[in-house]
Amino acid sequence: MGMAAGPSKGFKNEINVTPLVDVVLVLLIIFMVVTPMLQRGKDVKLPQAKQIEEEKKDADPLILSVTLEKTTWVENDQYDDDGLAKRLGDEFIRAPGRKVLVKGDNRLTFGDVRRVMEIARKSGAKSVGLAVEQLKE
Repeated sequence: MGMAAGPSKGFKNEINVTPLVDVVLVLLIIFMVVTPMLQRGKDVKLPQAKQIEEEKKDADPLILSVTLEKTTWVENDQYDDDGLAKRLGDEFIRAPGRKVLVKGDNRLTFGDVRRVMEIARKSGAKSVGLAVEQLKE
C-alpha cells in the first residue's frame, strides 16, 4: 500500500496578481500627476538654440504662450493685451518675484513675441525668459 506520487493537495498553481495590480496602479497615479506638468501652456513650435541657460528647479515660472495665430495664453487661458496686463498684474501682486517664461512659436516675428514680453515687464515682471528648444547635435 504505497502512496501515490503526484502534486500535493495543499498547493495551487495560480499566479498571485495582487502585487502586479498594486504596481500598475502606482504607475498610473504617477503618470496622472506628471502629465499635466509636461503640458503647461499652449503647444507651440519653439525656436532652437545651441546653448541654453539652466533653469533653477525651485522656481515655478508663469508660462505665457504666443501661438502662430498671434493669440496670447497664460497657462491655458486666452487673453487679449489688456486682459493679459491685468492678469499679470494680479499675479505679481500675489507672487512679486515670480519669473515669466514666454513660449513664442518660432514662425512668428520677433515683434509679436516682444510685444508680450513688454506687457509682462510693464505689469511688474522682474524676470522674463524666452523658452527655446535645445539643438541636438
